[in-house]
Amino acid sequence: MYVAASILSADFGRLNDEINAVCDAGADLIHIDVMDGHFVPNLTIGPCVLNAIQKAAKVPLDVHLMVEDVDFFIDLFLPLKPKFLSFHIERATHPLRLIEKIRKAGINPAIVLNPHTNLNTLEYILSELDMVLLMSVNPGFGGQKFITSALEKIANLREMIDKSGAKCLIEVDGGITGANIAEIELAGADVVVAGSFIFGSQSYTQAIKALKI
Repeated sequence: MYVAASILSADFGRLNDEINAVCDAGADLIHIDVMDGHFVPNLTIGPCVLNAIQKAAKVPLDVHLMVEDVDFFIDLFLPLKPKFLSFHIERATHPLRLIEKIRKAGINPAIVLNPHTNLNTLEYILSELDMVLLMSVNPGFGGQKFITSALEKIANLREMIDKSGAKCLIEVDGGITGANIAEIELAGADVVVAGSFIFGSQSYTQAIKALKI
């Protein structure tokens, strides 16, 4: 299991130290939620802050765009070259065009599905993706409780990927803890995003270790 540490739950007053700490503790990715205050009721960071995070991080960046104007934000973040750049299928008019643009920039394209979004939306684009991010909470805020129906969705997506022969990872974001990680792994996830479970713990190393089963 790969662990993406979500800085949404970090102490932003000590962001450089927090990033260094989770990298040293064993995080595989730094997960960054970009929120525009429209698609979700929260506003987070822009490319200037992301550029600073990139300089501090010792592991690759995993950027999740929670935005209305997907095209605009993709163009805004492409120059920063994160490892993964994901956008919501719910706001993409021409997802294949965006996937191609991200890949041409040398970045791994990923698509995000909200808890209520049907997996059928991926039917004709799955083979073009490097990762699918399934939200296991309603996006916008950290510290929410895991929606248990996400387990069935993870398992169904795992079956869908295996049957199609696609080579994309399954990432799960929202309410991930040491108590539910075994179920999430069993369902077929490859990557988990954890924020409050890591940054709210006494030991980042032990929290990350608990997720790497």
